[in-house]
Amino acid sequence: MTEYNTYIFDLDGTLLDTLDDLMASVNYALRQYGMPEHSRENIRRFVGNGVRLLMIRAVPNGENNPQFEDCFRTFREYYLEHSLDTTRPYAGVPELLENLKRRGKRLAVVSNKFYAATQELCRHFFPDTIEVAIGEHEAEGIRKKPAPDTVNEALRQLGVGKDGAVYIGDSDVDLQTARNSSLPCISVLWGFRERDFLIENGATTFAATPFDIL
Repeated sequence: MTEYNTYIFDLDGTLLDTLDDLMASVNYALRQYGMPEHSRENIRRFVGNGVRLLMIRAVPNGENNPQFEDCFRTFREYYLEHSLDTTRPYAGVPELLENLKRRGKRLAVVSNKFYAATQELCRHFFPDTIEVAIGEHEAEGIRKKPAPDTVNEALRQLGVGKDGAVYIGDSDVDLQTARNSSLPCISVLWGFRERDFLIENGATTFAATPFDIL
C-alpha cells in the first residue's frame, strides 16, 4: 500500500460500525408515527448519503409523506441521545490511527452525518488521533459529499494541500467524493458495501483490514 502524508477518512462504515444505532433510531422514529420498521439489511442499503436521505428511504413515500419532517426530527433527536449505545470502532481501527499519528501523518474525518454527531463520535472514540472532523452543514455554502467541499475544508483546517493526501471510505459516495476531490481512494471491505458493488462503481484499491492501509 502506498504511504501518504494525509489521510481523510469517512466515518460510518469505515472507522465506526454505527449500523445498529442507526437502525434503532430509524425504527424508533418510525414506530412513533405508526410506520413499518426496517431490517438491518435494509438500513445497510439505505445509509451512505446522509441522514436525511436515510430517512427519505425509510419513510413510506419519503418527503411526500405529510409526517416526514416530524419523523425526521424525532430520528435526529433520538439518535443524538443514543449514538453511542452500540457503536464501536471496527477491529484494528484505533491501532491504525495510532500508528499513523505516531508516524506524523495528518488525520481527518469527513462525513455526511450531521455535524453534532460527527463531532461527538470523533471526540469520544478518537480524541488523540483525529485532528479535524467535519459533518454535514458545518458551514454555510459547504455541500455534503460527493461534492468535494468537506474534503477541501478538512485540508484547509489541517493546513495541508492535496499532494500526498488520500481518501478512505466504504461506499460509492466515497468513491465519487475522492474523484471530485482529485484524490486517490482506498475502499475498505469491512464496511456497508460489498467488493463487487465497489468495483462496479470504479474502485481499484482495497483494504481488507485496517492494517492493509499501513
